[in-house]
Amino acid sequence: MLTRILDNITKFSFGLGVTLAAIQSSIFTVNVGHRALIFDRFSGVKQEVLPEGFHFIIPFIQYPIIYNVQITPREISTSTGSKDLQNIRVSLRVLFRPELKKLHYIHTKIGRDYDEKVLPSIGNEVMKAVIAQYNAEEIITQREQISKQIRSSLVQRSKDFGIVLDDVALTHIGFSAEYTQAIEYKQVAQQEAEKQRFLVEKAKQEREAMILLAEGETEAAGLIAEATKQSKAYVKLKKIEAAKEVSEIFAKSKGITYIPSNGNFILNIPQSYPFNQSNNNNNNNNNNNNNNNNNNNNNNNN
Repeated sequence: MLTRILDNITKFSFGLGVTLAAIQSSIFTVNVGHRALIFDRFSGVKQEVLPEGFHFIIPFIQYPIIYNVQITPREISTSTGSKDLQNIRVSLRVLFRPELKKLHYIHTKIGRDYDEKVLPSIGNEVMKAVIAQYNAEEIITQREQISKQIRSSLVQRSKDFGIVLDDVALTHIGFSAEYTQAIEYKQVAQQEAEKQRFLVEKAKQEREAMILLAEGETEAAGLIAEATKQSKAYVKLKKIEAAKEVSEIFAKSKGITYIPSNGNFILNIPQSYPFNQSNNNNNNNNNNNNNNNNNNNNNNNN
């Protein structure tokens, strides 16, 4: 009796395990940002693209193929020649994702590594075709236009392979070391030429200003001469102004003392001081002696 019960439990457990394994293998989940294709061992890859969520398959006959359909970045770089045969290095950054309606085509014709097979080849093709239409100088000055042209062509080419490009950005344009050095020399020469042009223009303006100033001074001198002929008032006015300027300079200067001519300003000695009187007496005596000498000479002559 106990043996029979144990056998039944074992059979039930085995059957339950097989059933659970079959149920588990027949259910799979598609995560967010992914899509799934079903491969059938009898009919191949089915056309239907399964969305996110739970899905059922036939165990051991079918299995899911999961694809990431989120936007993915990728860098594409190439080296090509410009219209004037300059070596140009170009880099692109693209944001791509597979087109859901063409997911079956991508898997059956290209493979799961579709981005590795398609994007570098079409990226190099488009960049070389666009860059070859411009010379090196135009590549620098018309970068925005070149970027738009590359994006338009690359988006169109990627559609043929079921790839959607949400953004294409031209991240880098590089030139050879020789051409870069030549551009630097050219910029320096242009800056020097602009500087010399400015100096010439400045000298020209200064010369014209000096000519106008000389003409104005000549005209003013003529008017002053004419006014002086007619009246001396202008000359007197200028003398007064000059005297005023001189007095202001002396008044502001240190170490300069003005001494009046009618007295001793420093000692404050009046003109009638005894020293001056003795000098006057000496002068009078000298004059008397001279008069006496003159009278004696006149008597001798008589």
